[in-house]
Amino acid sequence: MLQSLEAIQLFKSEHIIEAEQQPWLKLLVEAEQVNINLERIHSIAELEETNLVLDYVERTLQVLDRLEVSFWVREIVEEVLAWSEIAKAGSMNQRRAWQRAGINLFVHNIGSAQLYDLYHSKGHFGISEERINHTRDNKNLPHEVSTKSTAHNSNYHTTRYEIIRTLIATHGLVGQYIRGEIPFAGNTPLHAFITKGWLSENELHTILMTLNECIIAGVNSELWQQVGSEVQEIISWIVTEPDHPDWVMKERLSRLRSASIRRGEDVYSAYQAIQDEWDIEQALSPLEHRTLWYVESALQDFSLQEMIKVLLLSIHRVPTQSLVHNGTAPTNERPASLVQHISFEPLMNSMYYDYKGVKKLNVYKKRMIEKYLEQWSWAQIESDQEIVYPHLTHRVEYNPELPDTVFVNFEFSPAAEKLIAFCIEAEKSPLYDKAVLLLFDLFGLRRDAYDRFHNEETYLADMNSSGDYKKVLLDYMVGKRVLDIGPGGGVLLDLIEQEKPELEPIGIDISTNVIEALERKKQLEGHRWQVMKGDALQLHQYVQPGSVDTVIFSSILHELYSYIEQDGRKFNQDTVIAALQSSFNVLSPGGRILIRDGIMSEPVDQMRRIRFLEPDGKRWLERYTQDFQGRKITYEALSEDEVLLPINDAMEFLYTYTWGEEAYVHEIQEQFGVFTPSAYEQCIREALGDEAQIITLQHFLQQGYTEALSGRIEFMDEQGRETSLPDSTCLIVIEKRRD
Repeated sequence: MLQSLEAIQLFKSEHIIEAEQQPWLKLLVEAEQVNINLERIHSIAELEETNLVLDYVERTLQVLDRLEVSFWVREIVEEVLAWSEIAKAGSMNQRRAWQRAGINLFVHNIGSAQLYDLYHSKGHFGISEERINHTRDNKNLPHEVSTKSTAHNSNYHTTRYEIIRTLIATHGLVGQYIRGEIPFAGNTPLHAFITKGWLSENELHTILMTLNECIIAGVNSELWQQVGSEVQEIISWIVTEPDHPDWVMKERLSRLRSASIRRGEDVYSAYQAIQDEWDIEQALSPLEHRTLWYVESALQDFSLQEMIKVLLLSIHRVPTQSLVHNGTAPTNERPASLVQHISFEPLMNSMYYDYKGVKKLNVYKKRMIEKYLEQWSWAQIESDQEIVYPHLTHRVEYNPELPDTVFVNFEFSPAAEKLIAFCIEAEKSPLYDKAVLLLFDLFGLRRDAYDRFHNEETYLADMNSSGDYKKVLLDYMVGKRVLDIGPGGGVLLDLIEQEKPELEPIGIDISTNVIEALERKKQLEGHRWQVMKGDALQLHQYVQPGSVDTVIFSSILHELYSYIEQDGRKFNQDTVIAALQSSFNVLSPGGRILIRDGIMSEPVDQMRRIRFLEPDGKRWLERYTQDFQGRKITYEALSEDEVLLPINDAMEFLYTYTWGEEAYVHEIQEQFGVFTPSAYEQCIREALGDEAQIITLQHFLQQGYTEALSGRIEFMDEQGRETSLPDSTCLIVIEKRRD
C-alpha cells in the first residue's frame, strides 16, 4: 500500500500521530472551511459532515495504488497527489496567513504549488528520505537522473523537486482544458521536462496519463471512461506539440456548456443566433489567454446568451476597484494585463442552498439575475455603459494580494436578500404563493401564471408519470394538427408522436420554465413535436383560427381556473369559459376539444363521513379549511377522528391529502373539481353555443386514489356505512359542427 494512503487510513482509525508526521495530511485534516466545486455534491449539508477534500485525495491515491506503473512514476505521482489539494485545506488562521504571504488559495493548483514551495523550503517532505534514496538507486529511473555520482545526487533532488512542483502547479489542467476553462498554453510548462532533458517523451506521457487517470477517476470512474481517450490525445499534444492551437471560442463555449448540452441545450443553434447579432469571437477575444474558474458550475442553469453577457460584463469590469481587504482601503485600478484568472467561485457559492436535504439552485436569485441581464444590449456592454438596477449589480472584485486573479459575483440589495430568504423559508408553507408574488411585484420579475419555482422538475416528472392515464385521449383525436395545452413534461406529446405518427403535435404553455425544459427534452431525445410559449386564453395570437384539428386540455383546465385571474380574481369559472372559447376559435370544422380533468359529484348535497386512521389526519383537515382559497370548506366533527362534510368538500380535501406534505404547499393552491357533469355540460353550451356538439361526457374514479388512501382513512356514507370513493375525473369530447 502507498505510504500516503496508509497514513490517511491510520489517521481515520484515530492514529492522530500519523497526521502530525505528514505535513500535507496535517493541513488536510485541519481544514475548517470547505473549498470544493459544488457541482460535485448532492447536498450542501454534507459539507459539514465530512472532509470532502481529504476523501477526494484518498480516492486519487487509491486509483494510483491499483495502477501498474513503475516505482519511480508511482513515487512522483504519489507526492503530487498528496500535495495538490493543499490550497483547499488548512485552518482559518493558516489560510489568512497564507493569503497575506501572497499564496493564491483561489487558484488552487497555483496555491498548492506555492505551499509545496513553502514547506519544501522548511525541509518538510511528504515522502521519507529513505524512499527518495531507494528511488534514486532503483534501475527504473528516468534518463539523465539515474547516476549515483555526488553531483548528480544533488541534481536529482533539484530535478525531482522541480518536476513535482510543476506537476502540482499544472494539476488538473488537462481536464480543465477539455472543459474549456483554460487556454492550451496553461499546460506548456510540462513540455520543459523534455527540453531540459529531465524526461523523455515516453516518460512524460506515462507520468501525465497516470496522474490524470488518478485525478479524474478520483472524481468518478465513469468520467474517466468517458474522457480517457481525449485526455490521451491532449497529453500527446503537450508532449509533441507545445504550440498546439487553442479551441476557437465557439468550441470553448460549447465545452463550458457541457452540462447544459447533456440536459438538451442546442448550443450551436443558440450560438449562431447570437453571432447573427454580435461578433462573439471578437467580443470574447480577451478571454483567449485567461483561465475561467467554476464558470460552468456557476452559470450552467443560465442560457448561453446569459452566460456570454456575464463573461462580457466580467471582461469590461477588468480592471476594477478592489474590495476592502484586511482592514485596508480599496486601491485604484490594476492593469488589465495582469489578470490571468477570472474566478466565478463567489457566484457559484451564492447560487445554491439546501431544500429538504438536496442541493437546489436558488431560482429567486436566478430570476433576478435574468432580469438584470435582460436590460443589457450587446452594444451597451461593449461601450461600457452603466445600467441602473436598484436591487442588483454585477461585481468584479480582487484581493490586493492576488494581482493576477479577479472574482465575479452579483450583489443583491439588503431588501432583495431578505425577501429571497423569506421566499426560501416560505417554501414550507402556504405563504409561499404570497412570498413569490411579493418577489415578482417588488422587483418586476418575469411572472409566469403559475410558476412552481423550486419544484418545477418534480412537477414535470409527476406529469410524465401520468402517461398511462392519458392514453385514452389518443382514441378521440381527429385531423392532423393537435394542440396540447399545458403539456407539462411532454408525456402526451411523446404518446402522440409514438402512437399517432401521422399527427403533428404542438405543445403550448405560458410558463417559460416548461417551454425551456421541453426544448431541452426535444433536443436531447430527438423528438419531432413542437412547443411554443403562449396563453391558452389567446390562442388566436399563436395559431391561425381554423387551423387546428384537435385541442387537448389534459388536467389543465382546473389549473387555469385556480391560477389565472379573470376580472381581478382567481377560482373564476369565466377563465374556463375563456379557454374553451379560445380553443374553439382555432378549431377547424369537425375539429375536437378533448377535456380530461377533475369532476365534482352530484347531487351536490350528499354527505360523507371520513374516519382518519392516521393520528394527524384531522389536524390536516383543520389546516386545509384555513388555507384553501377556492371556496369555503365546512365540516362537522363527530369524534376525535371522524368528521361529516359535503361529498365535494370531502373529495377536494382528499385530493390534497393524497399527495402528502411535500406537495401540500402547491396542491392547496388548486381546486381539482371545478364542475359537476351537468354544470360542465351547461358551461360548454353557454360558452360555445350551437356550433359545439358534446359527443362524449363520461366520468370515472381515477385509478390510484383508493389505493393511496387505503390505511389512511375510512370513507363512509352519512349513516356510517363504508362506501367507495366517487368519480374523480371526467372525459369530455366536444366537436365543432361542419357548415
